[in-house]
Amino acid sequence: MTAPRVRATTILALRHGGVTVIAGDGQVSIGDQIMKHGANKIRRLADGAVVVGFAGSAADGLTLFEKLEEKLKEFNGHLARAAVALAKDWRTDRVLRRLEALLIAADREKIFLLSGTGDVIEPDESVLAIGSGGPHALAAATALMRHTDLDAEAIAREAMAIAAQRCVYTNDQVVIERV
Repeated sequence: MTAPRVRATTILALRHGGVTVIAGDGQVSIGDQIMKHGANKIRRLADGAVVVGFAGSAADGLTLFEKLEEKLKEFNGHLARAAVALAKDWRTDRVLRRLEALLIAADREKIFLLSGTGDVIEPDESVLAIGSGGPHALAAATALMRHTDLDAEAIAREAMAIAAQRCVYTNDQVVIERV
């Protein structure tokens, strides 16, 4: 018998009106069971200058937070260089490449998606989302950014609420961090 897959979440990052935010829901599910409602999948790194969120295995996500923090120290807080270095290590290191998580990392100017396949992706628009509710949050945030006067935090909150209504692996207990 295989272990039930730890499912999903929704992590959303956006920059709007000169403000960058990352939002994450609090639900932790294993199979079809909700195990926790108020998990925090968002962390501040580099003395608060970088905010990261993960989707996937909690232990793997936390390990990647630590590794990114090390890279940020190595590259004096330069997010792009740290992200590329982490992605390279993640892809080539025998232990790290088994980690099952995705990361979004953001500072005041950049938002990146990092994966274990070596991806370091900066979106064309200043909005990015991962996890099972990611497509819902991404679509909602994009529309709100284009067609409302809401600020970055209000857009993130509303987009996450929409994702929670559409994705069974996402809840409405949202943590939002502003960079």
